[in-house]
Amino acid sequence: MDTTINNSLNRSMSYKEYRDLVKKMAENNSTTGLEKTEVYADFTMLNDKRMKRWDKTLKISEESQQKILEFKHPITWLAIAESWCGDGAHMLPALNKLAELSKYIDLRIVLRDENPELMDAFLTYGTRSIPKVIMLDNETGAVLNTYGPRPSEATAYVNRFRAKYGKLTPEFKEDLQHWYNKNKGQNIIDDITEMLCKLEPTVCQ
Repeated sequence: MDTTINNSLNRSMSYKEYRDLVKKMAENNSTTGLEKTEVYADFTMLNDKRMKRWDKTLKISEESQQKILEFKHPITWLAIAESWCGDGAHMLPALNKLAELSKYIDLRIVLRDENPELMDAFLTYGTRSIPKVIMLDNETGAVLNTYGPRPSEATAYVNRFRAKYGKLTPEFKEDLQHWYNKNKGQNIIDDITEMLCKLEPTVCQ
């Protein structure tokens, strides 16, 4: 396994540990990461509420559950995140719900600013965009795939807006949060189960 990945795995935390960390940061009006700004602290507080809601309400269809249960290839999802990241607050609860269904999937989380070498090895269009999920083969240590920083439909939505207007506006970012709330994690679940099907085609037969 790559040394950078291995070192980050050794520093990684479980989803529960990450949730506890975000909750603690929110209670202390603080944030993870190097930029301890009031804006990021406010985002952390908001994200703690978002994740708490998704932890309680996010549902996985019987079809998707069956695909996850049929997946038998031991893998680790190493997710790069920070407490202030809005996309992460929607994505990580969905990943956790999926990982909880399978003994073959282990979700681990690291903080971006504490793992710069890992982040720089998995840039998105040259930027340190998060969340970023690195899918690892537990047996070989190979990188099987990556996912993020947004699910496929949200990515297309963002790309269309950026192509037309050049950059994302505060109003658009608010619209994107409405999209996440309306979608209820289903695009994430569909994307991930499709990726697992490609790793183990018999899952989707």
